[in-house]
Amino acid sequence: MLTRTFSTAGIPAAWLGIGAGIAAGALWGLVFLAPELVPGFSPLQLSAGRYLAYGLIALVLIMPAWRRLWRSLDWQAWRALLALSVSGNIVYYMFLANAVQRGGVAMASIVIGLLPIAVTLVGSRDHGAVPLRRLLPSLALSGAGLACIGWESASNADGSLVGLLCAFGALVSWTFFAVYNSRWMARLDGISGHEWNLLVGVITGVQALALAVPAFVLAPGAHAAPQWMWFGAVVSGVALLCSVVGNALWNHASRLLPLSLMGQMIVFETIFAALYGFLWEARWPSAFEAAALTLLVAGVVSCAQAHRRHT
Repeated sequence: MLTRTFSTAGIPAAWLGIGAGIAAGALWGLVFLAPELVPGFSPLQLSAGRYLAYGLIALVLIMPAWRRLWRSLDWQAWRALLALSVSGNIVYYMFLANAVQRGGVAMASIVIGLLPIAVTLVGSRDHGAVPLRRLLPSLALSGAGLACIGWESASNADGSLVGLLCAFGALVSWTFFAVYNSRWMARLDGISGHEWNLLVGVITGVQALALAVPAFVLAPGAHAAPQWMWFGAVVSGVALLCSVVGNALWNHASRLLPLSLMGQMIVFETIFAALYGFLWEARWPSAFEAAALTLLVAGVVSCAQAHRRHT
């Protein structure tokens, strides 16, 4: 049910969930600025640095509750945390980085932009979900918006088959993360979404140690001390804002919204990433870009209305 619970302030829980989903997208959009802030560092170094910082911050924050969480979680939960860490962070980024390097940014962004549609389609199969026929208008609007985003740049992309396969690998990986994480959010008892996110961060940090060797030891690059300090500040900021705070907001939304609506919330990452890009480049969006953003927002509104009528 979309409005099954209410906050103490009288605000429907669904609207609190939508607000948390939008805020998570606003923070996740910052990830796309990181390569621009540290252009001399490779994607592998950015990934390893971000997830190492994420793991360290999460470890510090989770320590006071560690014993309670250790007693509360069974082997299935720890296995789920391992799967979420691999699929939503390590594997997803490696697929994405290879897709960009082999097929170009345009091709990769178009394929990854199908995430809202993929997650919504999977969520529509859940028990009690909104019938798929009622979601078709929102899916059509989102698809049209994504087509507008890629229209101007797709003709210039020289993507390869390997790059295309990697992009779809990233799509499958993060779709699995969104669906699996949402379902675990519904199963957890006595553990908050923020604590769950911190546990994912600790596991991801351990896994990132394997990335550190090829990223910083085998290919360190020629960087001065101030550049390394700036790099550390950027990846730490991304880890704190995007991975810790952003993921906590996403988990909070996952507990308040059905999966089919959560799929549409992912679109705000694309919207805010585009807005940050326009600000960074100091320009207005083109006609196709403006149309894309309008259609994507309309898709989310349409999906929310379909859920509201279903309750």
